[in-house]
Amino acid sequence: MSNLDNILWQSGVMAIVNATSDSFYAYSRTQSHKAVAERVERALNEGAVILDIGGYSSRPDAEDVSVEEEWQRVEMALSAAREVSGDAPVSIDTFRAEIIRRATDRFGEVIVNDIMAGQGDKEMLATVAERKLPYIAMHMRGTPQTMQRQTEYNDVVAEVAKELQERLSAIDKAGVERSRVVLDPGFGFAKTVEQNYKLLAGLHRLKELGQPLLVGVSRKSMIYKPLGITPDEALSATQVVHWEALRQGATLLRVHDIKEAVQTIKLYEKFNQNDKGF
Repeated sequence: MSNLDNILWQSGVMAIVNATSDSFYAYSRTQSHKAVAERVERALNEGAVILDIGGYSSRPDAEDVSVEEEWQRVEMALSAAREVSGDAPVSIDTFRAEIIRRATDRFGEVIVNDIMAGQGDKEMLATVAERKLPYIAMHMRGTPQTMQRQTEYNDVVAEVAKELQERLSAIDKAGVERSRVVLDPGFGFAKTVEQNYKLLAGLHRLKELGQPLLVGVSRKSMIYKPLGITPDEALSATQVVHWEALRQGATLLRVHDIKEAVQTIKLYEKFNQNDKGF
């Protein structure tokens, strides 16, 4: 495995860098070169191992944007990130192959963070395979505009596992290297609050698929709605859910708050070193 591949298989924090105007957590929006550069510098100083750049908001009912508009945002953010971070690993949060082609043509290797696991663009998996890129495949039904109307499950854990296995088969068929594939159960995507917690409790069952797991729950509605608070108030509660995700087998945490997530991982690992069956 390369150093980048090792990062995908080890516990660590992925920092959210939103180059969008409508992401659900306002503080995460970085819409200028300066704002991205400041966000990236702080994220790296606080211990992020991957920078996740997005130019298309995937929150429920998010507005669709064109390829050109998405690329303008991603290009600006990638340019700023590279200036600050050098060769730090960067992932692109997109379901569009064209965005990945443009990003790699100009900036070199990136990790592909695909919320639609190849189902949003028929060219995505072939592009990932051709360019030999690391790939994060997330579980979702529908699109950001329709996903919250597709939440019917008999057993959410079993069905998410089955659908991710189907995506793994498609990924294999396309020629993407398994050692470069991460799975994301898609908390909040085509799942109710109750289903998110059932999925969290059964996350260990997804480890049976044999790939590292990325978990993105940071300040999401599954945390703030049951508590009757806002995303701005959900920092401490997010770390509680992060701890359980790690206990259930999560490898990477995709977060807004890097320092706190890094601390959670460190304490979890310290606890795990001393947990000998008490």
